[in-house]
Amino acid sequence: MTEKCIGSTWLKQNYQLSNVKLSHESYLGTRSKVEVLQDGTVTETFQKMNYALKVDNPISHFEFALKYDDVQMNFFQAVLKSIPVKDIVEFIKSALNFKYSRKIGFWYEFLTKERLPIEDRPTINYIDLIDSKRYFTGVNVKNRRWRINNNLLGDVGFCPTIKKTDAISKVIALDFSETLYKISKSYSPEILKRANNYLYKKETRSSYQIEKEEPSPERIERFVSLLSNAGKKAIGELLSEESLVILQNQIVDPRFAATSFRNFQNYIGQTTSNYDEIIHYVCPPPEFLSDLMKELSNSAIKMEDVYPIVRAAAIAFGFVFIHPFEDGNGRIHRFLIHDILSRDNFLPTGMIIPVSAHMVNNMKLYDDALEAYSKPLMYIIKYTKNEEQELLVLNASEVEGYYRFPDLTAQTEYLCTVIETAVSHDLPNELNFLQNYDEAKGLMKQRVDMPDKLIDLFIRFTHQNNGIFPKRRRNTFQMLIDDEIEALQSIFQDVFTVEK
Repeated sequence: MTEKCIGSTWLKQNYQLSNVKLSHESYLGTRSKVEVLQDGTVTETFQKMNYALKVDNPISHFEFALKYDDVQMNFFQAVLKSIPVKDIVEFIKSALNFKYSRKIGFWYEFLTKERLPIEDRPTINYIDLIDSKRYFTGVNVKNRRWRINNNLLGDVGFCPTIKKTDAISKVIALDFSETLYKISKSYSPEILKRANNYLYKKETRSSYQIEKEEPSPERIERFVSLLSNAGKKAIGELLSEESLVILQNQIVDPRFAATSFRNFQNYIGQTTSNYDEIIHYVCPPPEFLSDLMKELSNSAIKMEDVYPIVRAAAIAFGFVFIHPFEDGNGRIHRFLIHDILSRDNFLPTGMIIPVSAHMVNNMKLYDDALEAYSKPLMYIIKYTKNEEQELLVLNASEVEGYYRFPDLTAQTEYLCTVIETAVSHDLPNELNFLQNYDEAKGLMKQRVDMPDKLIDLFIRFTHQNNGIFPKRRRNTFQMLIDDEIEALQSIFQDVFTVEK
């Protein structure tokens, strides 16, 4: 027997909402089953005998979607604008205190900004809007009209959703505080201080390297200063236009310093060898920008009790997808990760995790995380270019919900992986290297009393050549005899445990 669409899947087909990709599709069939498609879409089949729906009733399918499908606010918004208001009112009045009647009433008013001709609910128990077992939730805002705890991560102007997937849950269950404490106690204060100084600069260079830029020493020092002061400014103030403009001015070439958020349509693309242009992402139209940035700030405040990595992912990726400047968005995005982790006391004071350093060494995974959001948009957005080659979005109202209600689950999973690897692997490796470096340098100086600069060069050349001093560098050390070269190389291999 043929499976029948139900819930969100039925609604999408019924209202021909082809511009929305569902993350969870539901069907009625002879047996229950769940499948995950190659693109990550979950398809679930429910047994017909267990689920009685009014076949052609949109509200019945919407109720089913609220129970069993994913929360996709841009889709909910399109559906609720398509259902006749009188049908919604009739459904709610038929079961005034039923929790799904109240949820449908709330969702309608929240997403359409229109009030239904229904009286407020009487004094009954509050219910949560979304399931905190399935989704990360923000500070509860009590909606007295519908007796609902609005536990979303933002408001209608900007509100991300993040599912509690196994990948995310596994990482946030780790005791990072204990791990970082043990790391801080396993090395001398001098090593830790040197490591932090080194990692601040490495993180800065890596962040610029991702953008394929080589910053001047002055810009490096400015970015290091920003990182060292991360988390000290109130989040609402940090995300204000004035503050972000100052931040952008400090990290970009002065010729491209902004004076405000952009007032033009921006996009991300590349030019091919025959001068064709491939567009990878179209940023929100400028008319949405001011409200999006204001609501991003409000969302950051509403997420103050959310786990630090999750909050950092939501704010940092939310920012980079809004893309409020022509230049510097990526570096600010990565700075915001450090800022949230610092302000939420995820890190011991003064410590930094090499996030950008990990990203630059694993660029495909970083690109995949960005494209998980940008690619679906490119299938539905329509645009053209005018005579001045300025890009114009043709269906702004149709894609507005995609910008305002991003699903940032994939980006949160990615950042969880980055942080877990950086803490368990990258950070200890950096500290071990510095500790071994000091030991090797001391032993080498005992064997050959030469200037620190030359010892540093010898270690660097040998390290870059996998523990073997390169013959092409022999001229730099003409003052040493072959036995001394051999002895210094042996010290390096012993300290760094390189196989001889």
